[in-house]
Amino acid sequence: MTERKRKIVNDPVYGFITIDHPLILNLISHPYYQRLRRIHQMALAHLVYPGAMHTRFHHSMGAYHLISMALQELRSKGADITPEEEVAAKMAILLHDIGHGPYSHALENGIIEGVSHEEISQWLMEALNREMNGALSLTLDIFNGRYHKKFLHQLVSSQLDVDRMDYLNRDSFFTGVAEGTIGYDRIIKMLIVHKGELMVEEKGIYSIEKFIIARRLMYWQVYLHKTVLSAENMLVKILTRAKSLAQEGKELFCSPALAYFLYNTVTKNNFECGPECLELFCQLDDYDIMGAIKVWTTHEDKVLSLLCKWLIDRNLFKVVLSNQAFDGSAALLLKEQVKQKWGIEGADLDYFVFSGAASLRAYNVNDEKINILFKDGTVKDISSIDNALISHTLAIPVKKFYICHPKIQANNVL
Repeated sequence: MTERKRKIVNDPVYGFITIDHPLILNLISHPYYQRLRRIHQMALAHLVYPGAMHTRFHHSMGAYHLISMALQELRSKGADITPEEEVAAKMAILLHDIGHGPYSHALENGIIEGVSHEEISQWLMEALNREMNGALSLTLDIFNGRYHKKFLHQLVSSQLDVDRMDYLNRDSFFTGVAEGTIGYDRIIKMLIVHKGELMVEEKGIYSIEKFIIARRLMYWQVYLHKTVLSAENMLVKILTRAKSLAQEGKELFCSPALAYFLYNTVTKNNFECGPECLELFCQLDDYDIMGAIKVWTTHEDKVLSLLCKWLIDRNLFKVVLSNQAFDGSAALLLKEQVKQKWGIEGADLDYFVFSGAASLRAYNVNDEKINILFKDGTVKDISSIDNALISHTLAIPVKKFYICHPKIQANNVL
């Protein structure tokens, strides 16, 4: 009998993570998965929180560790989970972020039209399933919520999934923002399956409230921090400008993969018509984007070179937040100042002065709910429990409006 292969990964957040199934080892070794090592989990947030340099590979491995703990806990409480279902659920969480590109949200808004990372994840999983002779069929059923054991899908994708548990815990760890720390181990200990659905035992209510509060705090303090918004909006404008120049036939330095997405109009149809587009997408990573931006700082196009130089030098746009949408007069005044200082004119001013909105609903009562199982057998949504914090504040959506523009006065960028 041959010895079963086993790998141990030393994770800075959880300690040792064990991988001991050949299918999972094969999946992690695949180039589609290994590319996640070259994509930052938090995009440009490291320009505000210097420690936020971890990757999507780190995050998916962490989520894998948490689902392993959760499955073990649920099985100990009598949940029927076969070895095949366990492996399939673990592979589903490993693959949940497989479709993210470099600086994912900027890429989706800048150079790929009408295609989301969720759709790309689906296509990549289907391609991997064909390559692995159907080994991911059950994984796909769980991932898409088609499998009859609903709780397995809820562990992978819900308002209380291991994806959220890991990114809150991990992003808090690497940014140093203590408000995002959650009691993931206690939450997992409180999980239970009732009537085929994932629920939380009554004594876990406060841990769930803390989890939802932590998510809200991390969004406003980290993910939607105004300087992070500034950097990521600048990146969107850079990619949009580069795409516009490429479509006009202008020469741009870039890798072959990036050239494909800049010089072609890439839509859902490209991905669905053949493997070429998907393969080229999997060759894209943070290095393609940032390497090109470094070279574009000296491009002859003034708009592109200015934006690239400012991003590389961390001379980021100023962001003004408001509870109300900005009227057109503020933008007109700022555009006039940009025109006077840098000689930018006409439609090009839209690259330098623009407005937008950031919104968050920490707990969505219209989505799949977080249900609490009481000792007497009754089930209540976390937001409908008497005196629960969630019903009063965190279920209400919050929206903030912003306007971005270059710093007119020279400021210290550090």
